[in-house]
Amino acid sequence: MDHLLLITPPFTQLNTPYPATAYLKGFLNTKGIPAEQMDLGIEVILELFTGRRLREIFDLARAGKTLATPNARRIYALREEYFATVAGVVSFLQGKQPTLARQIASENFLPQASRFDQLTELDYAFGAMGHQDKAKHLATLYLEDLSDFIVETVDANFGFSRYAERLGRSANAFDELHAALQAPTSYVDGITLELLAKKIGDHPPRAVCFSVPFPGNLYSAFRCAQFIKANYPGVAVMMGGGFPNTELRSVSDLRVFDYFDYITLDDGELPIELLWNNLLDPSPANPDHKLHKRTFLVEKGRVFYNNYSLRRDYKMNAVGTPDYGGLPLDRYISVIEVANPMHSLWSDGRWNKLTMAHGCYWGKCTFCDVSLDYIGNYEPVRATLLVDRMEELITQTGENGFHFVDEAAPPALMRDLALEIIRRKLRLTWWTNIRFEKNFTPDLCRLLQASGCIAVSGGLEVASDRLLELIQKGVTVEQVARVTGAFTDAGIMVHAYLMYGYPTQTVQETVDSLEMVRQLFQAGVIQSGFWHQFALTAHSPVGMDPKAYGIVPHPQKITFANNDVQFTDRTGIDHDQFSFGLKKSLFNFMHGMCFDYPLRDWFDFSVPATTVDPDYIAYALEQTDDLLSHTNRRVVWVGGEPELDRLQAEQLTITLFDRRDTESFALPRVQGEWVAALLQRCADREQSLLTLKTIIKDYPGTLDDFTDLWLSPELDLVRAYGLLIV
Repeated sequence: MDHLLLITPPFTQLNTPYPATAYLKGFLNTKGIPAEQMDLGIEVILELFTGRRLREIFDLARAGKTLATPNARRIYALREEYFATVAGVVSFLQGKQPTLARQIASENFLPQASRFDQLTELDYAFGAMGHQDKAKHLATLYLEDLSDFIVETVDANFGFSRYAERLGRSANAFDELHAALQAPTSYVDGITLELLAKKIGDHPPRAVCFSVPFPGNLYSAFRCAQFIKANYPGVAVMMGGGFPNTELRSVSDLRVFDYFDYITLDDGELPIELLWNNLLDPSPANPDHKLHKRTFLVEKGRVFYNNYSLRRDYKMNAVGTPDYGGLPLDRYISVIEVANPMHSLWSDGRWNKLTMAHGCYWGKCTFCDVSLDYIGNYEPVRATLLVDRMEELITQTGENGFHFVDEAAPPALMRDLALEIIRRKLRLTWWTNIRFEKNFTPDLCRLLQASGCIAVSGGLEVASDRLLELIQKGVTVEQVARVTGAFTDAGIMVHAYLMYGYPTQTVQETVDSLEMVRQLFQAGVIQSGFWHQFALTAHSPVGMDPKAYGIVPHPQKITFANNDVQFTDRTGIDHDQFSFGLKKSLFNFMHGMCFDYPLRDWFDFSVPATTVDPDYIAYALEQTDDLLSHTNRRVVWVGGEPELDRLQAEQLTITLFDRRDTESFALPRVQGEWVAALLQRCADREQSLLTLKTIIKDYPGTLDDFTDLWLSPELDLVRAYGLLIV
């Protein structure tokens, strides 16, 4: 019992580890605290989808007489096909049998059930894709068919990225979850606990720490904790992570602590260190004796919140590099669920997860949990340290793809990160979440792309300036159009989060928002999106002052989870009715279709005509920024080394190169030499970066002369090849 065991319970992602345990293990390394980690979700999936386990499932389905639907009976009838193909499909999705793609893509290799019914709709989306992507999609449908069979016949709670999610979502009281835990274990529970027992083995850890990010992980975490309490009574059991951080801030039901000894909130580094210190030395001689940080425990027969430690939380620069050691990085499964380019980033391929900054630098959106630490406590990491960590992770994992999981990555830090990546001549691929704010200029977007940025996602929310102001989003629709256009022009894919049903939103605003979204997709500046209905959370500004937003909450007695709040919108509008039409229209827009459909055709009820100008977005995209007004911005050269021809006395010919093209231009000798020297200086990554103010001052002529040169066709060409003001 000389170590901690960090566990992510089933289920999160199939393609890459959820990063919380790797973050914690990296921190514990800096403190010399021995720790192991386990992604129990991927372990269960890999065990479940084997020939042996499938035979057990099919036998249980037959014995239990649960083959109630034609779909289940079809899958059962094709069981030998599933037994014969499951190992190959899993191996292919792990990247280990790429040659199997052609057979899978032929559509004559895999057994097909109801999930394949959508193929007729998706043929146009996948017809032009390569064998690998089409095969991944078909293999994903195959696994989803099996998942449907498992849900129908042996375990109704099963789901690839969530398990018994209903029991964890908005569970104001513990009663239902507690009752489920008194029932016999399900088939998937049995596999989970078998693998957990194998991991613990003959050398139990001093403590097991469950990181529970989502409601869909909660049931399994409790089931595993129950098992540990029954079989390893000397092992302390803890829970932390995104779910308790948002939902369990006022837990008071004593029964919860029959399963967990401790529940910690917010950043886990210091709470776990203090818990470890108290487990190792529970005596009063320990300077941390009974001093905890944001930790629920039972004391004197009641739930007690111990936040007595005066020690400060660790800064982001001091928590160490995430450590993925012990996780089966070569066994994760890449899937493609839908023909959406952004969704494939979340589910296809393995990404090293990092965070540029703790919290959100904006922290004002009224629908967001801005009162909680994970949003409200903003703290960036130095760009040089970030790239140090990226290089460490490349060495550790063999992967050079990075997903920065920020709430909203800060533009200035993204710029510095990109410059540092380019300075070190690294070849990386990365993507992140942003705000569509004005600091993302066309030149900054090009710099980010040059450093390896391939995609961004951000919240457009309701595409209405009135509602964006009410949300305190800090952007306008026109600004969003220009920023998304800049990213798209730079070759960076854009995904937009879209919202409907925000308090006081009218039917007219919903229709107008859809028209804005239609124009954005038609203009090609957004490639992916997702509509979600507004949800009221207890820790958001709307949740804390609902009267100011025209809604009436329906409060419940809270003894367990508290986040989602039911409410009545005083407008009386049934926002649910818009869901299908909004999502159907978006599906078509993402595939470049139906832009000419009248908006009313997406709904089976009457809606007003849009009031948005049909050229609103096109006009917004025509507006340009005066770069010369930003004299404190940095000037960098990310193009190739230019070739200089000085054969003619009166002028200098400069030839520029990029990955695809070559172009030349000539300037009068003095101007040409100045431009050549400027490119050389701006390409030197080791010297201090130049500002626009500096190069204007250094120009051998008047400001008017500089302006004339800067706005000339020759300098337009230089900027096109990589002279950027950022």
